[in-house]
Amino acid sequence: MHSTVSIRPFEPGDFSAIEAIYAHSKLDELRFEQGPFELLPLKQDEQRFRNLMAAHIIVSGQPDVQGFGAVFESEIRAIFVHPSYRGKGVGKALLQHLISVAGKPARLSVAKSNAPAVELYRRYGFFTVREFEANYNGVPVQAIEMERS
Repeated sequence: MHSTVSIRPFEPGDFSAIEAIYAHSKLDELRFEQGPFELLPLKQDEQRFRNLMAAHIIVSGQPDVQGFGAVFESEIRAIFVHPSYRGKGVGKALLQHLISVAGKPARLSVAKSNAPAVELYRRYGFFTVREFEANYNGVPVQAIEMERS
């Protein structure tokens, strides 16, 4: 798809759209894990919510929010795309923008089993620097930290 994906700064009125995208997308990120996982709504996930709100948040789409991303210094903290906009360049546009504003080296963490996301990050020059155990809503998840110089 041509570069028709618009990226803009997050505005407070976008929050309900971000919550909905997170709710539709968070468990997809874990679909290759053993589970079972239960969705913990963004506002109830205190650490993830705090980390997101402390970051620079961007959204794609006007007027409908198609996806969002967040960066804090050199850490890309979030990239989520609404399921109906996947495969249309939204995730790539968000990632490219976040890379352009992130400090160097840019880094992010991702579920090790999320092969589509890991492959996308590799195509943009990210490489694995370490594996670690994270957890989502009390369930262990094998994760990897990736970096891009």
